[in-house]
Amino acid sequence: MTVSLLSASDYANRVLKVNHAGENGAVNIYRGQIFAARITASDMLDELREFKSHEEKHRAIFWSELQRRERPRCKSYFLCGIGGFFLGLVTGFFGSRAIAATTVTVERVVLGHLEEQLILLRDIDSAAYEAISSIVEEERLHHEQSAAYIKHDQFWPKVLTPFVAGSTEVVIWLGMRL
Repeated sequence: MTVSLLSASDYANRVLKVNHAGENGAVNIYRGQIFAARITASDMLDELREFKSHEEKHRAIFWSELQRRERPRCKSYFLCGIGGFFLGLVTGFFGSRAIAATTVTVERVVLGHLEEQLILLRDIDSAAYEAISSIVEEERLHHEQSAAYIKHDQFWPKVLTPFVAGSTEVVIWLGMRL
């Protein structure tokens, strides 16, 4: 969905709603992974907790902007939370490389969308632009730190990338249309 099909303010509002829902999904991915990592990847717990705290902050940034605009959350908010927890729990039980492959894939998709949003919003909505740009560096950090776990692992990225990337794209697509 491009800005030309919507008014600039409608596009910005939808983006903020979907990003807020996506951050809820991310918080819950980490929540599920933390639960499972207690058994399978205890060495990752501190990092997962840190990433979760970043995602909670990101969710709060988008929620604050939505409240300022008097906009409700996205209809996909709870779907993202439930789906995120399930994804995190399942991948968490497969251990550190599956956890990392999931994070790398989700962040790759999300960063692509965030970069597109920043280009489209730069000149049409400074508040939305600022909210989005305030989270990009931490999202890149999650991607890079997680990529270090899977540098030479070919199995989990091959298995998880198509499913996780596809699921993430579908949730974003649905969110923009609900």
